[in-house]
Amino acid sequence: MTMLASFQKYLESERGYSAYTLRSYGDDVRQFMLFVGVDPENANYSSITHRQVRAWISSLISQGITSRSTNRKLSALRTFFKFLIREGVVSTNPLSKVVSPKVSKRLPEFVPESDMVKLNSEQLFNQTFEGQRDLLILSLFYFTGIRLSEMVALKTSSISESSEFIRVIGKGNKERLIPIHPELKPLLRNYEEQRKQIDINDCKSYFITVKGEPVYPKLVYRIVNHYLSMVTPMKKRSPHVLRHTFATHLLNQGADLNAIKELLGHANLSATQVYTHNTFEKLKRNYNQAHPRA
Repeated sequence: MTMLASFQKYLESERGYSAYTLRSYGDDVRQFMLFVGVDPENANYSSITHRQVRAWISSLISQGITSRSTNRKLSALRTFFKFLIREGVVSTNPLSKVVSPKVSKRLPEFVPESDMVKLNSEQLFNQTFEGQRDLLILSLFYFTGIRLSEMVALKTSSISESSEFIRVIGKGNKERLIPIHPELKPLLRNYEEQRKQIDINDCKSYFITVKGEPVYPKLVYRIVNHYLSMVTPMKKRSPHVLRHTFATHLLNQGADLNAIKELLGHANLSATQVYTHNTFEKLKRNYNQAHPRA
């Protein structure tokens, strides 16, 4: 087994990384090795220097790759060399002398509360199986803030109305429980009744297609994009925007930041604090509108 294959195996078995992350890390490492002219399957990794890494960064930026994406690639390469040190393949990490490009702060985009009200008040969803499934998918994103990957991975055993919680498996296979909002309960019951009418072929996935097969990320993305386009002029209309919307609306209503962190499944509070910027912006607008001297 090559070192790169061993690295991906390590990420999967010991770090609990998803299949998508494994592919991304593998692609990033191969991309760098191709840049420096090294065969990743049979490489002399100790010959790689920090100057080569810096040259790669310059190349990526000159191609128009954003600082955020460049840093993601550097993170993959940095993790790979840490693994090589652990395995005794190299003695130093060339990325220890590399400074990551600065990333400009970008506030999370979210759907205004007035537009989310339109989504539920207008008769956008028909009474078919697919219409009621789509309504539940949009509502579940908004009332729980779960990730797209987590939504697709939900099983019939994940949701129990009697227990009042949804069992979600997040990053690193970490499990968390999210309370079921009262407005979700009738939607869950309606969908589950309609789901019983579909030939599911022993499918354990909670969300399925009309053919009884598990939904997949692209389908869910299209569903969210389609319905959000009916109620908001926003250009970005993705499941992740609904996750941002969930967190921002909770903060605007005075929810505790640590509680939001737990609901979102963030590993640390700094990842959650980005939502406070939107809240501060709202406070500032309200102040400027209300204060007589503003």
